[in-house]
Amino acid sequence: MDESFLKGKQEDIYSQAIRAGKRTYFFDVKATKSSEMYLTITESKRIYENGDGKYHYEKHKIFLFKEDFEKFRDGLDEVIRFITNGEKSEDVLPADHLKEEEENQLKIHSEVTFEDLN
Repeated sequence: MDESFLKGKQEDIYSQAIRAGKRTYFFDVKATKSSEMYLTITESKRIYENGDGKYHYEKHKIFLFKEDFEKFRDGLDEVIRFITNGEKSEDVLPADHLKEEEENQLKIHSEVTFEDLN
């Protein structure tokens, strides 16, 4: 593995852009200081400002770590299947359980700093 990305300013290891109308989605593979790879998903939306006639971009990011890939993919597949076919899985968690799970995850992830990611 070429470890030149670990020296100085870290760059994307791999990137994929998907254009969809006024939005562009970027899938960027990056690495932490300890060489653990993770995925950032960025939604970039072009917005026209009426006042000055210029454009700016509104961006939203999701950080996804390797240990969460399978759950993320399973959840995304499930939602796409529901939207496409109306099929609902039997093992979908109730909304109140999801809220409790989200609160627990926030406690865990609040211990991670952005410095850990670079």
